Amino acid sequence: GKLETSGGRHPSLYGLNADSAYFIGVAMAVQSLSLGAINFKGDVLQTKMEIPFKLENTPECLEHICQEIETFIDELPCDKSKILNICIGMTGRVNPETGCSYTHLTFGEKPLAEMFSERLGINVCIDNDSRAMAYGEYIMRSEKCPKNLIYVNVNWGLGLAIIIDGKLYSGMSGFAGEFGHNYGYENEIICHCGKKGCIETEVSGSALQRILLEHIKNGETSIISNSRKNIEEITLDDIIAAVNKEDLLCIELVEEIGVKLGRHVAGLINIFNPELVIIGGDLSRTGDYLIQPITTAIRKYTLNLMNRDSVIVESKLKERAGIIGACMLSRSKLFES
Repeated sequence: GKLETSGGRHPSLYGLNADSAYFIGVAMAVQSLSLGAINFKGDVLQTKMEIPFKLENTPECLEHICQEIETFIDELPCDKSKILNICIGMTGRVNPETGCSYTHLTFGEKPLAEMFSERLGINVCIDNDSRAMAYGEYIMRSEKCPKNLIYVNVNWGLGLAIIIDGKLYSGMSGFAGEFGHNYGYENEIICHCGKKGCIETEVSGSALQRILLEHIKNGETSIISNSRKNIEEITLDDIIAAVNKEDLLCIELVEEIGVKLGRHVAGLINIFNPELVIIGGDLSRTGDYLIQPITTAIRKYTLNLMNRDSVIVESKLKERAGIIGACMLSRSKLFES
């Protein structure tokens, strides 16, 4: 269009044609799939959250994911021929440049992204789930978002994403951000990575579940222990719900994890000196019960000058961070390639 002015030639205005292209994002967790779609402007068209799913290292699992994506695409109110790219955010070691996964769905001779592309008939890229979450937060916070930040993903595991000068940092092989697998504790607990004493063994959703079960078995009471559910079937969602119902035992354990996490995040702040630290992932849904102990520990263990530079905040996108981030990465990666 034209911009009305008080004098002189009216300047032309340009904008993105929202319906000229569409992008799909997939957030793949161990027990669920979430899918989303955006238009060319980045407006969210549709999401489908928390589809029950079990991540296994089999061709059947890959086929299941593809079927869920196809069902989601069929339900979209848009021209399917204009879907230009799909990005899958997944846990574990992922090389976004080569499209290879080294933790999940590793059975094929071809890169995982290539196998998905051939099966779906649409270009597919993959990336780490924490990086997808961080990118979603960064883009959705618009021009006000600092250019240097770290995103701490406190989920079933413990992940990290780093944005430097407005760009995601992936490292030499795409593995940057394996925060949870740094050595942290003399606890002799074997992490799922095969090492002992990883930070993740004490600071994560899986650690919270293990510690809570130990307390309940030792006779301590909780909303959860009084429920009809088999104690071994308690999920992270059950614990978070109990925290938000002010269950004292669950609150105490979340706060303890917050203190431990704050000590380790303090080290990251001393190393990276970021403008912003975002705490996200499922466990961030406990709000101040987690954030306040983290902030207190950071103040205690960081250098004073560093502490003044870094703002600690909770994720704005919360449980939608992974899916929004995967959608936004889908769009940006198309143009990078």
